[in-house]
Amino acid sequence: MSPNATAAMGRYRAVMTETDREYISGEGDATDHQVQQSVTRVRSRINDELPRDIEILREHRPDLLEELQEVVCEE
Repeated sequence: MSPNATAAMGRYRAVMTETDREYISGEGDATDHQVQQSVTRVRSRINDELPRDIEILREHRPDLLEELQEVVCEE
């Protein structure tokens, strides 16, 4: 895929979508229920999706796993 096609599709999310970021940070106009839904979605990504991604990186791209660890563990 060309870089221009990727840019046209938009940015990918990491653990949070833009909406999750707005709701959780308090910047969005969200109800308490919407904030809790975002928290639940993020928690699910951390506990369910991220471990699977880490295993794939560990096996196939340890260099990328190292980059991820540097970002996550530095903060």
